[in-house]
Amino acid sequence: MSSILVLNGPNLNLLGTRQPEVYGTTTLADIENLCADWAQSEGCSVTFEQSNHEGVLIDHIHAARGEHQGIILNAGAYTHTSIALMDAIASVELPAIELHLSNVHAREAFRHKSYISKVAVGLISGFGAHGYVLALEAMKQHVSH
Repeated sequence: MSSILVLNGPNLNLLGTRQPEVYGTTTLADIENLCADWAQSEGCSVTFEQSNHEGVLIDHIHAARGEHQGIILNAGAYTHTSIALMDAIASVELPAIELHLSNVHAREAFRHKSYISKVAVGLISGFGAHGYVLALEAMKQHVSH
């Protein structure tokens, strides 16, 4: 059975109320339920974590080694600033998928740079909450080969 860590970064705890014109009205709890339903139907295990603190996210990435077969990371704004998260992903040698609810390349120029992409096996961006299911499907396929 595949075990996947779904890790969410800063401000994602505010989904549903934070800039709904950009991020929609789906809450993080709604997304977790959506992913849990998918995991149950696919025979996978999914663990969810969220933190607004970079060091806590790094601790979750480190702890994933030996526990999970892959990481789906929506690092929020840390995507564009955190060399430390990039290094943590590279260090644990687990496949990671970078995920964004919005299409970051259709937004402000500073969002076009990603440190996470440099160490990720792929990127899913712009599909809202459904992007999480797309990322889970992609990770399941990636780790089964």
